[in-house]
Amino acid sequence: MHQVISPKILYFGTPVVLISTRNTDGSSNLAPMSSVWWLDQSCMLGMGTRSQTVENLQRERQCVLNLPSATMVAAVDRLALTTGRNPVPDYKAEKGFRYEPQKFATAKLTAIASDLVQPPRVAECPIQLEAIVEQFHPFGQPDDCAVAIEVRIIRVHVDEHILNAEKRYHIDADKWKPLIMSFCEFYGLGEQLHPSRLAQVF
Repeated sequence: MHQVISPKILYFGTPVVLISTRNTDGSSNLAPMSSVWWLDQSCMLGMGTRSQTVENLQRERQCVLNLPSATMVAAVDRLALTTGRNPVPDYKAEKGFRYEPQKFATAKLTAIASDLVQPPRVAECPIQLEAIVEQFHPFGQPDDCAVAIEVRIIRVHVDEHILNAEKRYHIDADKWKPLIMSFCEFYGLGEQLHPSRLAQVF
């Protein structure tokens, strides 16, 4: 029996991304997000327009999408309820957010230089995607304060330990264990359920 409900959130589950951007003073901002999907070299990010990250993306038009593994959940959670915006916006202050200018130190993560963009990569993340902004798309209802940001991946860094030994340019799905957020809770992947015929042609 199905029930008709009005859920507080519709957030069924996507990979967690630590997105690094550059602030106006040249320092780095690092923010967890998980409304993200990819198609070929393009990626769509769903974010609130009032965040420091979106402000940085609008100005700099560059970022790094760092994908943490499930083992990095504690580092990601250390960034919860922090913001790079000072003063803290009222709507965030009411939820307990605090201003934190040293995001990498707070998460106990290491910033390393990128090749093609200014924001740094997160050394501990097995996958680091350097990207440039292509377009901003208003998203949702007018009062939602949301935007879909289209970025193009221009360089991909992958830890060699998660590459397929036989196909060096393929990530081994059995070795890559991404951190997933579903309904604002953290999860990892389980075992493969069934071989995929589609995977055989790529």
